[in-house]
Amino acid sequence: MSGEARSPGAGLEEPAIAIDCALRSDDWSALPQAEALALRAARAALAAAAELPAEGELSLALSDDAELQILNKAYRGKDGPTNVLSFPGDSGPAGAPAQLGDVILAYGVCAREAAAQGKSLADHMSHLVVHGVLHLLGHDHEAEAEAARMEALEAQVLAGLGIADPYAAERGVAEGGR
Repeated sequence: MSGEARSPGAGLEEPAIAIDCALRSDDWSALPQAEALALRAARAALAAAAELPAEGELSLALSDDAELQILNKAYRGKDGPTNVLSFPGDSGPAGAPAQLGDVILAYGVCAREAAAQGKSLADHMSHLVVHGVLHLLGHDHEAEAEAARMEALEAQVLAGLGIADPYAAERGVAEGGR
């Protein structure tokens, strides 16, 4: 399944970002609308971008724990599955659409986290897609200030999708504990 997202950019023309979503695991059949939700979340994250290339491509993959464990070990040196990985692309040859990169989610980790956090799988998966796309757009959470900015942007994007702030409880604990 694929779709196109448009987001206002700095220029007069709106950027055209083609989004491809690949279903790589039958596990996602537990969430029948997974591909549509992933596309919706990616479009929302792109719409929040300060600037985008005039043309670009983004790939989403809904996979499983086994694939994410292999990728996590190969690229991050961590031998275990993770919920989402983002792999930035490149600008490519002149005149070609920019490759924004790939966002890959692991069904099992996502489902376990959603259950443990008392969230719907649809909302948690949407959050992770937004998180992954924001990484491709240059956002990070290594430093505390960067994390606060990224989390605020994630919460803003998710609110636009009708999804509760996934960091509200953490902020409440941190603010209440000061």
